[in-house]
Amino acid sequence: MPDIKDAAPNFTLPCDISADVTLSALQPAPVAVFFYPRDDTSGCTREATEFSELADEFAAAGVLVFGISKDSIASHTKFRTKKSLTVPLLSDQDHDVCERYGVWKEKNMYGKKFMGIERTTVLIDGDGRIAQRWNKVKVPGHVDAVLEAIRAQ
Repeated sequence: MPDIKDAAPNFTLPCDISADVTLSALQPAPVAVFFYPRDDTSGCTREATEFSELADEFAAAGVLVFGISKDSIASHTKFRTKKSLTVPLLSDQDHDVCERYGVWKEKNMYGKKFMGIERTTVLIDGDGRIAQRWNKVKVPGHVDAVLEAIRAQ
């Protein structure tokens, strides 16, 4: 799992509102990527909505924001429309990027074990290095914490 100061694994993923997004092509802009388990679930909806609500503040700080889950582009489009989201959503259907970022984990719900995305946010600096990482994110207050960390840099 890449950690602070490590090079962020490069990726190219399909985006729900534009052409494919390649991380390295975004440099020198800093990038915040929030990995989330699933479209249109309560915690994921709240997280994506809060990132959307603060999109102007992230933009004012010069930071690009993307959400990544293994849901399809069609699912992302439906989610965006239903919840009026403004942040771009990227589809990692084969969970390759999730694995390279160390967020594809064994989970346990009601005694049933399965593989899925552990809610994580990664802040990548303009040089393509991980500046900060939040693992096992609890949604309440998280987006504000990410914005505060950006402003503190």
